[in-house]
Amino acid sequence: MLLKALRSKYPLTLLAIAGGVLLWLGWPTKPTNVILLVALVPLLFLEDRINRDPEIKYKASRFFKYSYLHCLVWNVLTTYWVCFSTVPGGLMAIFANSFLMTMPLLAFFWTKRIWGEYVGYPALIVYYLTFEFFHLNWDLTWPWLTLGNGFAAMPFLIQWYEYTGHLGGSLWIWLVNICVFLWIRKCTINRPFYKKAAIGLAVVPMLISLLIWFTHEEKGKDVEAVVVQPNIDPYTEKFWKAEKFIPYEDQLQRLLTLSDAKATPDTRLVFWPETALATNYDEATIDSYDLIRILKTFVANYPDLHLVGGLDSYKLYGEKADASPTVRFREDLGHYDVFNTAMHVDKAGKIELYHKSKLVPGVEKLPYPEFFKILGPLAIDLGGTVGSLGSQAERAVFWAADGVGVAPVICYESIYGDFVTGYVREGATIIGIITNDAWWGNTPGYKQHLQYGRLRAIENRRSIARSANTGISCFINQRGDILQESDWWVQASLRGTIKANSELTFYSRFGDYLGHAARWLSLLLMIGTFGKYVITRSKRSKV
Repeated sequence: MLLKALRSKYPLTLLAIAGGVLLWLGWPTKPTNVILLVALVPLLFLEDRINRDPEIKYKASRFFKYSYLHCLVWNVLTTYWVCFSTVPGGLMAIFANSFLMTMPLLAFFWTKRIWGEYVGYPALIVYYLTFEFFHLNWDLTWPWLTLGNGFAAMPFLIQWYEYTGHLGGSLWIWLVNICVFLWIRKCTINRPFYKKAAIGLAVVPMLISLLIWFTHEEKGKDVEAVVVQPNIDPYTEKFWKAEKFIPYEDQLQRLLTLSDAKATPDTRLVFWPETALATNYDEATIDSYDLIRILKTFVANYPDLHLVGGLDSYKLYGEKADASPTVRFREDLGHYDVFNTAMHVDKAGKIELYHKSKLVPGVEKLPYPEFFKILGPLAIDLGGTVGSLGSQAERAVFWAADGVGVAPVICYESIYGDFVTGYVREGATIIGIITNDAWWGNTPGYKQHLQYGRLRAIENRRSIARSANTGISCFINQRGDILQESDWWVQASLRGTIKANSELTFYSRFGDYLGHAARWLSLLLMIGTFGKYVITRSKRSKV
């Protein structure tokens, strides 16, 4: 019945909607991720129908309309929860992201029209990988729906991400979908070949992954760690002037009590969530704050404890108006920057700071400010601190005893594979993810965010300690298994033993090399396609 529907003259609208629904059905946290290996087939039939049907006029515009509908259905069903923070900003994100997703599809449509199928379908893969790579690295970055993220809840199928990263997953999904499409399309020449190719491309990577899965051994020394989940509502309790504001002293006491409940003399690391200390701290005088003194006393009570947690901080520049691109000004402070910060406190009371550097567009970073100042009211809360924040150019590693290095990954940063390898190349042996995750309510948003962290464990073969304000807090081992996890929206603390691994994977060394290769191939394809188009037009005009 499905094959008949795909091959028949069913309305193009039905194909577009079916494709979007299949992508949603295959997305975490549903246990049906393998659907992604066929979820793009309706889109491929959609393009094929438009190209082949002589009755369809204005083919490019028709393909744009239906491919946009396809992407919109997927975005709405999968990321509707972004509207829970702010409806205008959420809708803008959904509609804009759907539009951006159609750009590589239109490039494919044009290339296939000029060169034919044998260039067109490989070009589709190259263009889409280029789009995903671009979407990971520009100011309007929103890579939540990178196709390779879709298998995050099934780590036993993607152990080879340590070689390719999550963009390798995107490549895999497109290869299988194209081969399935060519196999079931009636007019395809050599259909038996594509049948074998589809089955082989789907099954062989799974078998390789399962082999790695079953033979994998955790590497590195044991480290006892505690993750804390204070469960403080960021809308009504967390911040001053909130409806049910909890005094900052009481918030700190809750964190200390939960930490003490699980910490032992052998505990080396305690993780608190993003903006655990929400008062704005002057970085130059941070040691003078009463809450910081209390925190240092807690750490000193244990033999060799290191605490990693989040706070809001600022840095004063005085009269230096050009001190940074994000500098602000207040009459009583002068020029200054505000940061979403991770802090490290050791037994000696020394404090180190890292400034979150993958900032949420429209919330923590105004993208292309000369063009987008008008979008300020549409900001979406996808992380902890709201406003135009400062950042830092390099990744930092917090060093504990015995060569244990912690990557302080703050919230949104954890969905960027290549970005996280920056910590690992600097020596991080453990990844610490500190996040809020309360902004979206009890929706798939926080669950997907948790699952994406498993990809970083596999890509770098690093254990993860994850502290989330309202959940889910957990430990993840080097093959992406969740070892312990808290419930959602409860106060909790967990103690676990994780491994500190210092070896670099292929992906840790080379990052998103697939994306870099794809962008250069895309450039060559576009030049070649445009050149052939011009030559063909020139020949026709002479006839």
